[in-house]
Amino acid sequence: MLPRHDQPIAAIATAPGRGAVGIVRVSGKGLAPLVQRICGRALKPREATYLPMRDAKGQPIDHGLALFFPGPHSYTGEDVLELQAHGGTVVLQLLLARCLEAAAELEDTGRACLPGLRLAQPGEFTERAFLNDKIDLAQAEAIADLIDASTEAAARSASRSLSGAFSQEIHTLRDALVRLRMLVEATLDFPEEDIDFLQQADASGQLERLHRSLDAVLARAHQGALLREGIKVVIAGQPNAGKSSLLNALAGAELAIVTEIAGTTRDKVQQTIQIEGVPLHVIDTAGLRESDDTVERIGISRAWDEIAAADAVLFLHDLTRQDQGDYRAGDDAIRATLAERLPAQVPVIDVWNKTDSAGAELQADGLRLSARTGDGLDALRRRLLEVAGWQSAPEGLYLARARHVEALQAVGQHLDMAAAQLRAAGPHLDLLAEELRLAQNALNAITGEFTSDDLLGVIFSSFCIGK
Repeated sequence: MLPRHDQPIAAIATAPGRGAVGIVRVSGKGLAPLVQRICGRALKPREATYLPMRDAKGQPIDHGLALFFPGPHSYTGEDVLELQAHGGTVVLQLLLARCLEAAAELEDTGRACLPGLRLAQPGEFTERAFLNDKIDLAQAEAIADLIDASTEAAARSASRSLSGAFSQEIHTLRDALVRLRMLVEATLDFPEEDIDFLQQADASGQLERLHRSLDAVLARAHQGALLREGIKVVIAGQPNAGKSSLLNALAGAELAIVTEIAGTTRDKVQQTIQIEGVPLHVIDTAGLRESDDTVERIGISRAWDEIAAADAVLFLHDLTRQDQGDYRAGDDAIRATLAERLPAQVPVIDVWNKTDSAGAELQADGLRLSARTGDGLDALRRRLLEVAGWQSAPEGLYLARARHVEALQAVGQHLDMAAAQLRAAGPHLDLLAEELRLAQNALNAITGEFTSDDLLGVIFSSFCIGK
């Protein structure tokens, strides 16, 4: 544990701005003297007490509730004091300042009331909960995901992760992996024994079952990561194809300006929508064409930058102009550039707009819709979910992150290598044992039982102050 984790910390734990209630939180070892200074009395553990919260001169800053949670039975595993006052910015700042001031005041022994009390860094309360074994790393991340959830489905799934559903699946995989490692290590440790531990214990079958269980967890983690992060969908096409109208139709609001003038959209317009709880970050871009207008050229350049970073591209065509030679040449040029700039795995969905105005039949493959009337939008939504890889949400789905998916994929790679060693004639048991060890390390990195300080810094720095 780093030295700073021994220092007591304090912060305003509620969001900035006005509110009915605001909370100042203090966490550390030996908070009883500070509780006496701030509250004027000792507090019963885990019992809310209504009292005046006084400044250094004994004048009330506010009247509110004070709660004291002695460690280890607290959120952080340390002593925790929570002061619940009226949610004004000035009131909370005064309470926080009073906590810091009181901590430095000397007691009769000549020692500071709470030496070293400082402002908490982002996520430090939750980091201490992790370091003190109150939660594991996956649960800590679920707290931030629950706060940041943009859909009801994401919030419910984050809550399941926080309750330990995802961690339990990881622990089950790890326990099976440990049992398999034990067999391999036993064979390595007792080579003189006339017993084939691996064959008698069906090591090959255990490894196969472990891989199947991993595949099931990985599939759910993929769904959970999609529910958390969504996909970036860029609408591209020539001017006046109806890109802005399509964005407005998907969002259900007039977000982008729509006119008959080519080149109306000069910069990107972005909106996050949800389909079956999956967030889709939809971006409307400038019409793609050759232009002498400086501002429009900048918009077109930014459009291509967005397209290059997309998870999926909606290539929008104007059905009313499908027979015009210059329009078809423009679409062909865009398609050729898409093929050059996009990775092969990024899908390009052809969408033909303006079915409400077109008299001709569609002469190419693709979805047909009318952004103006909404006809065909449901089919497009289903196609976007299909492209994203979303399946109907299984019962008990938990939220996951990209790093969890990457770790599980690494586990699968090590298990593949282990299976290859096990199938080989005269297998190298030391290499088999090493692959299993690396697989376990990758699993442990998900829950934080094996991880680096650098990773912890990245994860907890994304939290809000006071959490």
